Amino acid sequence: MTVTMVGGAEWIVPTARAGAPSLQEASGGERTVWYFYRVKWGHQEEFLDLYQKNHYPVLKAQLGDRVTGFKAYIPTYHGDGRGDWTFATVMTFRDSEALMAPANDVEIARGLFPDLDAFRAEEQRRFEIVDAHWDVPLTEVDFETRVPAGP
Repeated sequence: MTVTMVGGAEWIVPTARAGAPSLQEASGGERTVWYFYRVKWGHQEEFLDLYQKNHYPVLKAQLGDRVTGFKAYIPTYHGDGRGDWTFATVMTFRDSEALMAPANDVEIARGLFPDLDAFRAEEQRRFEIVDAHWDVPLTEVDFETRVPAGP
């Protein structure tokens, strides 16, 4: 993940730099990344509103190019699981190159939001109400073709 500063606001640009290189290199197809957020208590709806208003249009503009799929999730029940996250997205990238390439978020935002100062302020607010954020690039395991390592 790369953090890019634009007008005082941080942009999180997904990149995959860790993991199992041999498996990643073997996978020439689409790449999937899970993005998790833990939003501060009492701010979930505000976070969702800001995400939907500002960040989702930027992601949506990338669909069909470097991003081939996007879904968002919230836990069904309060206290579901360990409670580590309150919002998650799943993005599918065209391939490893698309995953690793810098996103053109800034250019897209300039085209979508005439009032960039308001956009930046709202994106800054979105990150202020986030307790934690982490990305999980995934490599699919195909048990039909995987060769077992041991006896």
